[in-house]
Amino acid sequence: MKLLFRLLAAVLFVLFFGFALKNTQEVALRFFLDYELRGPLVLLLLGFFAIGAVLGVLAMTPMVFRYRRELGKHKHAIVVLQKNGATPDRGNASPPADAY
Repeated sequence: MKLLFRLLAAVLFVLFFGFALKNTQEVALRFFLDYELRGPLVLLLLGFFAIGAVLGVLAMTPMVFRYRRELGKHKHAIVVLQKNGATPDRGNASPPADAY
């Protein structure tokens, strides 16, 4: 399985490298206020992809920290319950009856 993933990664690398070699012409990206950025197409694409990935990670950060904080609260509650010897109420512990 590991060999299959490495083979797939090598094929993707060759495809993306070929894409980069075919798109080396210089392009001009025009912004507002007559600002212009010139560079190879593949580098501009790579740069904007990287900026998008970073912004996506930054957008997820508050949610990740909230989930970590909730996880810590739940772990603390479990430790307290285990120290007190109490078991959490799990309702009906028997498996459900067949509906056939």
